Amino acid sequence: MSTNYALPMQSSDSPLAQAIDRWIWVFMAAFFVAITLTGFIPDSLMKVEMVRAGARAPFPLVLHAHAVLMGTFLLLLLAQATLMATGQRGRHMLLGRVAFVLVPVIVVVGIILVPTIYQQVWNAAQAAPPQVQEKLRHLLGFLDNIALLQLRIGILFPVCIALALRARRTDADFHKRMMFLATVLPLPAAIDRISWLPTTMPGGPLATDLYTLLAVSPMFLWDLVRHRSVQRAYLVWLGLFLPFAIAADLLWDTPGWHALASQVLRP
Repeated sequence: MSTNYALPMQSSDSPLAQAIDRWIWVFMAAFFVAITLTGFIPDSLMKVEMVRAGARAPFPLVLHAHAVLMGTFLLLLLAQATLMATGQRGRHMLLGRVAFVLVPVIVVVGIILVPTIYQQVWNAAQAAPPQVQEKLRHLLGFLDNIALLQLRIGILFPVCIALALRARRTDADFHKRMMFLATVLPLPAAIDRISWLPTTMPGGPLATDLYTLLAVSPMFLWDLVRHRSVQRAYLVWLGLFLPFAIAADLLWDTPGWHALASQVLRP
């Protein structure tokens, strides 16, 4: 993640515009961190209490690894944006090398995590009393659907990161925007856990997709005001995102998808 996060400034720019150009990326990174904490802290505390009460199985080790890795990535994004906002380009470029190692590890751990969680619920359903089995079977059906979103993240997140890193030396504007657009892709995992948000879940992912677009709206709207045009990174990202969003909506809760997902994910 190495590029100049400040837009080229002109002498005619107002001090306020220059400040926003430089600091909006720090704001966006902090905003993503805030979304993540808002979604995961209450949910995690509730589930920890359930584990202590024996109401659910302990968290698998791979889940802890995933949480640490994604948290590290978000903090890396925040650090990188802050370094560029404060003019520390050399340190930004040096720290950016971490992404080349961190992102592949995140993807591998995510691939392991999805079937691990599914199989944990499936195994619990086999040993549960009849009244609990019905609830767990319903949960497995929901996990079938969630796998559609996890599959989208597993494909698009590394693809967008790769596009961003490839452009880091040749197209700084594309690079910095695509890094943030890549980072928003896993945020639905936190957004869906914010209980006070109106949602279409578990009936469908439409609200989740709209919240994902809303999460990047501050940087998009500022770019639109500043440039009076849509930057190329948004068009590339939307071209990748929309087909997966449409596919998820069409496949959601269909018998064919349930059959395929359960066949792949069950032990």
